[in-house]
Amino acid sequence: MQRIAIYTAIALLIIIGLIVTEPWTYLVVNEVDEAFPELSPAQRDAVRAMPTDQKAMLIAMADENQPMAQAVAIAQTGSDSVVPQAQQAMPTEMPAEPAIIKEGAFIRIDAIHTAEGKARIYALPDGRHILRFEDFKSANGPDLHVYLSREIPKSTFASLGEGALHLGSLKGNVGSQNYEIPADVDIEQFQSAVIYCRPFSVIFSSAEFQPG
Repeated sequence: MQRIAIYTAIALLIIIGLIVTEPWTYLVVNEVDEAFPELSPAQRDAVRAMPTDQKAMLIAMADENQPMAQAVAIAQTGSDSVVPQAQQAMPTEMPAEPAIIKEGAFIRIDAIHTAEGKARIYALPDGRHILRFEDFKSANGPDLHVYLSREIPKSTFASLGEGALHLGSLKGNVGSQNYEIPADVDIEQFQSAVIYCRPFSVIFSSAEFQPG
């Protein structure tokens, strides 16, 4: 009788242990195919229609930072934001002979973070300087801004560096556009123009300056 009681106690302990630890869960495969949250049906269709490299980049991004992947997916599937023609023109009060001081071409960092076109710093005859994007098109993204950097960031999470100069929000991801540089800024200190995503501290593209 005593032996039966011992065996019964052992069996109860084993059962309790199994209930608590649930070791069988390690053998179960839960396959999930979850769409990006808060995407409309049209946006989900647009994600499915993306080039393979862009979709792979979004999936990898979602593993590391789901909110960032969601925000980028929404921005990527939105319509392009075109700078109004009035803002694409050179400033109307500017004389006809501005001089290019520096210029560079925007680069593709990866399938998601990319831009094309020229970034040029013009010296105007009245003494002002402007940063101007020409033949410009950038991948869309959340809260993009324009900076001048003393460095040449060429990777997604590269730093803007010390003393980066903020010139404002990106006016549009398509079209030529102007950004006035404050009069007291030493242009020679800066080596690149940068498109920067503030919420996620991400470089979307940069243009390394060469003498104009």
